[in-house]
Amino acid sequence: MASQAIEAFSIECGDCPIRHRAVCAKCETDELEILEEIKYYRSFEAGQHIIWSGDRMDFVGSVVSGIATLTQTMEDGRTQMVGLLLPSDFVGRPGRSAAAYDVVATTDMVMCCFRKKPFEALMQTTPHIAERLLEMTLDELDAAREWMLVLGRKTAREKIASLLSIIARRDASLNLGAGGDELVFDLPLTREAMADYLGLTLETVSRQISALKRDDVIRLEGKRHVTIPDFDRLLEEAGDDADGGMLI
Repeated sequence: MASQAIEAFSIECGDCPIRHRAVCAKCETDELEILEEIKYYRSFEAGQHIIWSGDRMDFVGSVVSGIATLTQTMEDGRTQMVGLLLPSDFVGRPGRSAAAYDVVATTDMVMCCFRKKPFEALMQTTPHIAERLLEMTLDELDAAREWMLVLGRKTAREKIASLLSIIARRDASLNLGAGGDELVFDLPLTREAMADYLGLTLETVSRQISALKRDDVIRLEGKRHVTIPDFDRLLEEAGDDADGGMLI
């Protein structure tokens, strides 16, 4: 079962910060009213398990705020981080009874959850939800394929730049391009978590971040507050171009 969580404050769908990117993005007013009847909010503390691999899932939902990791454990106990869940990402799979991965809150999180059976029934009668979920699933597949390139072929510097570009893009899209030429965000991962996700050592991550800072590709306040003065340059460092890059 999902880990015990604290009930979070309620948010009206119209005021939801992820409304334009979430699974309900295409829903009309009457469809949102139906979703309101089956949704609830849960909050999780950093480090808390949201879902254990193999356990039955009675809910699906979207990340409203915070970040989580998808982790797979091998038979000998070793674990590998296989994905990140950022705000607006969907958690769970309709039609699948058990969780495929451990889901762990990396930061404090709020999730908008839907009771699974009513949500599955709603998909049959609400094409906007099914269409949006298909779009999100295909985007996730494209991102996974791109990430195979990051892990398999890119240098350590390109890996760090790629991860920063993903987080910067998502932050900008959630804030609907907050304005200005610079992108500013708080890095949600520790350097240890970045090393685990990218298959690098902690020392390599710290060295490459310092090099990007020294070359003015990024600016840092403390260890987490990041400013990207020129996003196109960051994409070049990531081995991507300004018109392409990874889908998120």
